[in-house]
Amino acid sequence: MLQTRQIGVRFEAQCRAFEKEPFPSLDMRKDRLKRLLALTDKHEAEICAAIDSDFSGRSAQETRLAELFVVRAGIRHAIRHLRGWMRERRVATSLPFLPGRNRLLPQPLGVVGIVSPWNYPFQLAIAPATAALAAGNRVLLKPSELTPKFSDLLARLVEEHFSPDEMSVVVGDADVGKTFVSMPFDHLLFTGSTAVGRQVALAAAANLTPVTLELGGKSPAIFDASCDLDAAVASVAYGKLLNAGQTCIAPDYLMVPQGQGAAIAAKLAAAMARLYPRLRDNPDYTAIVSERHHRRLSEMIAEACEAGADVTEVNPANEKLGVGDRKMAPVLVRNAAENLRLMREEIFGPVLPILEYGTVDDAIEHVNRGERPLALYWFGKNSANRQRMMRETVAGGVTVNDCMMHLVQERQPFGGVGESGMGAYHGEWGFRTFSKEKPIFVQSRLSAGGLLRPPYGRTFERLFRLLNLIG
Repeated sequence: MLQTRQIGVRFEAQCRAFEKEPFPSLDMRKDRLKRLLALTDKHEAEICAAIDSDFSGRSAQETRLAELFVVRAGIRHAIRHLRGWMRERRVATSLPFLPGRNRLLPQPLGVVGIVSPWNYPFQLAIAPATAALAAGNRVLLKPSELTPKFSDLLARLVEEHFSPDEMSVVVGDADVGKTFVSMPFDHLLFTGSTAVGRQVALAAAANLTPVTLELGGKSPAIFDASCDLDAAVASVAYGKLLNAGQTCIAPDYLMVPQGQGAAIAAKLAAAMARLYPRLRDNPDYTAIVSERHHRRLSEMIAEACEAGADVTEVNPANEKLGVGDRKMAPVLVRNAAENLRLMREEIFGPVLPILEYGTVDDAIEHVNRGERPLALYWFGKNSANRQRMMRETVAGGVTVNDCMMHLVQERQPFGGVGESGMGAYHGEWGFRTFSKEKPIFVQSRLSAGGLLRPPYGRTFERLFRLLNLIG
């Protein structure tokens, strides 16, 4: 109850602060972004340690690369380009309305709510906060209860660098999260599962709060017959095992040409072993975040084994895993029936089904038969096949001949489509997501519009005919 009241108090304080400063200056916005950058730079070691502790084993290098580096790049990009993003823009004016002129003014929305997940707890909290602050908003942030040490640390760091009416962190369990998303925010961004995303959208709808949903889904990786197989295998092995597969845009399953499944599985196993020659005590290899998630993945693998699928565990040192450490060996699965859980649900772990396809038509049909994924990866040199795959499938984003690189492009939007989400952010796209682009028409004193007003008569009819001719 105390936490619930706290959300309301902080929300109201930010609303009142926004009323007093509805259009923060360029200098103020830059100052807030610089403080966010200072938070990132000064506390790198603490952030890495807290996330490592929550996971019971999370590579500091992966946190620095996939979270801190990405956040720094986004903040610096925003600082460099903010003046241009804020500028009132000229928009062409149609001939009948000249010499009046059109303008477009990006205006802050107010108070933005951000609900961030556990898998990349720093990046997926601070990257959207960067966009919201750049756009001139106040930010209230709810991090995941599955990473409690990091969430507590983030609350403390934000409190040190920001006043509560600028940016504030609310920690708490799922019930606190439900209260949070029911607040009448001016915009709400949620990153997490599709199932919870539906609940968030329903709660926001009661307040007519616009939402950006960054969800997930079964993102395919597709090897064309023309691909550089060794390079493609190395890329998928890394993309699948980064953060032990607990990545919303990780390759969820792999499609390979007919007859190549066994050979490619062997190459993948070798590539994974090169990345992680040992697992249990290897600081480079991340653990599964909780016992519940570890159990869910184990049940998926067990179901596949019982159904007769070809299951290969990649455990180069033959270590005993999962007893108190939540480490899980990579698993490759071939010949899995479509009714199995790992073929129907987003896997979100180091388990990779491998499917064989006959023609490009078959691959396209398989992707389109499922829900629209957050990401799609295509590997190959055949430009005609690539063009077909790009045009005839729908996905939130695509990387060609690599994995996940579309995520870190600050000059491109990042977001899902259909079941994998709605809306986008990153770079200017994030600034625009958290702004109201207000159209403004400035009338000229030379306007003839007064001639179209009552009492109507011959002048109106002549001018109206002229408008129809030139309009």
